Amino acid sequence: MREIITIHVGQCGNRIGQNFWEHISQEHNISPDGTHQGEYNLKLEKIDVYFDESFKSRHIPRAVFVDLEPIPIEAVQASKLGRIFRPENFISGKNGASNLWAKGYYTEGAGVIDTIMDSVRQEVERADNVQGFQISHGLAGGTGCGLGCLIMDKLVDEYPATIQQTFSVFPSSVCANVIEPYNAIPFFSKSQNGTASIQILDNESLEKLCLRSSKFMTSRPTYQDMNQLIASAMSGMTCSFRYPGQLNSNMLKYLTHLIPFPRMRFLMCSYAPISGVENRVPTVENLVKEVFDPRNVTCNVDTRQGHFITGAVSFRGIMSSSEVEEEMHAARNVQSRNFLEWIPDSLKSSICNVPPKGVERDATFMINSTAINELFKKLATQFALMFKRKAFLHWFTSEGMDEMEFTEFESNFNDGMCEYDTSWLLNTPIDEEVWEEYDENFGNVEPV
Repeated sequence: MREIITIHVGQCGNRIGQNFWEHISQEHNISPDGTHQGEYNLKLEKIDVYFDESFKSRHIPRAVFVDLEPIPIEAVQASKLGRIFRPENFISGKNGASNLWAKGYYTEGAGVIDTIMDSVRQEVERADNVQGFQISHGLAGGTGCGLGCLIMDKLVDEYPATIQQTFSVFPSSVCANVIEPYNAIPFFSKSQNGTASIQILDNESLEKLCLRSSKFMTSRPTYQDMNQLIASAMSGMTCSFRYPGQLNSNMLKYLTHLIPFPRMRFLMCSYAPISGVENRVPTVENLVKEVFDPRNVTCNVDTRQGHFITGAVSFRGIMSSSEVEEEMHAARNVQSRNFLEWIPDSLKSSICNVPPKGVERDATFMINSTAINELFKKLATQFALMFKRKAFLHWFTSEGMDEMEFTEFESNFNDGMCEYDTSWLLNTPIDEEVWEEYDENFGNVEPV
């Protein structure tokens, strides 16, 4: 069994983790005390991927919750699902990170990192064959981003062969904290070491989705509403790992299709149904139209202004595979101008027969698109305006950082944006030296 260990960092990451585990526990019929309710069925065949079965037939999540303040951890422990987790996998500090990336990475985070890695190591030892780690965190704060980066570095050092996938909440365009750009920029440099994919989420777009959703009948969505929407999307993205199937059955297969180049690993997602009529089973046609709708993307960007590099749609529920292929082919033809021509089969689909929680059918679209550069350019502009005047830098240098580190972070971030530059993706020149080397090595090989 290829197990996945989740790590939830910071207040944002812990809230996402709490909602995610509540969501998939109900899907797998796992009660708050860890016991399975009901008969053996498809929901138990691959449950060991995310749950560890103890000697008392209790299913315990393979999860570690981390924060530099005790209050978010205590909130998870006091929740209705708090008893299902291992008590030693709740790790908290005392002083917090004060919204400073440097405190989370260098000072306060360094004081708890050994305890965190001990808990992770114990979870790895309980597993037979770990395929990867999934990390949920926010990019705006000191704990989620600073300590999150430190954890990712340590995972690369101790488990270099495993895959890292993050669910990262991007800072909104209206900053709640003035130094959010300083906290977010280092993540994009540090994540180059070993993070295979980064799923970008945005509170601003999530709020708009909640306003349009028939599930959340409110004029002012709360973070709880947005976290429930994230949990639904994460459930769709991970259903192929949790239920039997051939396509995208593990993280490596899933990411091999979506990540064409190492630096182009920033993904967006779209979830449906959002604005459907209650008590009505959504059709495959409606699901496909909704996931391709730019308003349903969990990032505050317009996908019509960019090009789809790769994409994968995960359908859940009872439906015809031929109908799915037909609707996907039609959508690909309608939006053919938004797809790169040199990746001929860039759009994949998979079907999981186990229906999602609360609806008969749903679909989750994982997108790798050049439109995400719109989000990056906004962050780069905010960072450059402050860094040009060295504003607020003394808070970071007092924690042991050097000013040159920010210069390096900015350079790496700009290099990453260049990877998503539409000009070279649409007009890739043929490197004659590469073809000459290919001919020398393989050109004269006789076919078998």
